[in-house]
Amino acid sequence: MRATRIIAAALIALSSCMAWADEPDQAIRKTLENLQMDVPIESIAASPLNGLYEVRMQGGRVLYASADGKYVMQGYLFEVNDGKPVNLTEKAESEGIAKTINAIPTSEMVIYPAVGEAKTHITVFTDTTCPYCHKLHGEIAELNRRGVEVRYLAFPRQGPGSEGDNQLQAVWCSSDRKKAMDQMVAGKDIKAAKCENPVHKQFALGQNIGVNGTPAIVLADGKLIPGYQPAPQVAALALKAK
Repeated sequence: MRATRIIAAALIALSSCMAWADEPDQAIRKTLENLQMDVPIESIAASPLNGLYEVRMQGGRVLYASADGKYVMQGYLFEVNDGKPVNLTEKAESEGIAKTINAIPTSEMVIYPAVGEAKTHITVFTDTTCPYCHKLHGEIAELNRRGVEVRYLAFPRQGPGSEGDNQLQAVWCSSDRKKAMDQMVAGKDIKAAKCENPVHKQFALGQNIGVNGTPAIVLADGKLIPGYQPAPQVAALALKAK
């Protein structure tokens, strides 16, 4: 009888611990629901800092919250060991972005393959009306020569219905997207029948992961590089991130 009582007490204690463990998750979810967050929550887990919970949003963004959900913050959490800081937030966000971007089928992209063996790849959110996107586009051959595959996603920076949106949809609806992209960047008109395309979906994805301008370069490890950088610099970063 005594053994039975001990086992019963242990089960009750375990049940209480499990219920308590669920409370932060539920409290934080309720708070974010009340805040009408448009991006779904992917996971909630204890962060390395006692009392602070890491909330990973779909697409890669990271928030932090107190266990009771009363406090929510967005910002960088650093871990310092031997005087050397590690940006835990940036690391977590990069992991989430890489997971999201690398899951996109290449059939939904415009691909410029590396010359010879592909050593790594970059994914570029682009807009055919963006001058700096044109500048980067002119350096794709150099990136390809250095073993970097370039993958384009659409990001009409002025939103749906803009000139960039119409141009990008024409590119994605062309039978040869690569040729159409080259011609569009060169200032030529592209005639393509309307079709089902991922342009608006890719635009929304870019917004979710923090893209707010073009070009926006995502390395293979999920690190987001905003704005234009010369091909040798991009290649060096990309090869380190493979």
